[in-house]
Amino acid sequence: MAQRTASIARTTKETDIRVELSLAGTGNCSIATGMGFADHMLTLMTFWAGFDLSLTCKGDLEVDAHHSLEDIGLTLGQALAEALGDKAGIARVASAKVPMDEALAEVVVDLSGRPYLVYDDALLPAQIAGEEKDVWREFFKSFAQRAGMNLHIRFEYGKNGHHLLEAAFKALGLALRQAVQVCRSGAPSTKGSVD
Repeated sequence: MAQRTASIARTTKETDIRVELSLAGTGNCSIATGMGFADHMLTLMTFWAGFDLSLTCKGDLEVDAHHSLEDIGLTLGQALAEALGDKAGIARVASAKVPMDEALAEVVVDLSGRPYLVYDDALLPAQIAGEEKDVWREFFKSFAQRAGMNLHIRFEYGKNGHHLLEAAFKALGLALRQAVQVCRSGAPSTKGSVD
């Protein structure tokens, strides 16, 4: 079996990002994005996924968090796709529901190679940790796109934006942990190939 690891670098005029990802990890991570709340969310996802992740981002935070979170999503998604390789034997589809105090979020993933995001953020407050809530849609959209993942995130109820996003990131980690597990032989599709 392949190592199921990836090392990705992405540099633009807006961001400079380095990612090292291992799917066969123990939840260890070193994350430095320049945004404490983003570090917290990515740490939660990594821990609950059981991945090892090293991620650094130097972005144009003097503008806002948009470029950084969008490009982190792209780079992390690319790393996930590369680490999965041909996806032989993976479970592929998984879901998780996680509460955080008054909030509940559900995440469903399909590592199908066909990206799609379903994400309704109506319950989120307009700003979370000093940034507009839209930056999180951009992160999830970019992550799903580059990973080739069908990603559905539903905030079932809750009032606190931190709690809602924390529940979603934990659920995303748990769903990915299940979806990447090798549990069969061959392509995880009745078509005989994924994508």
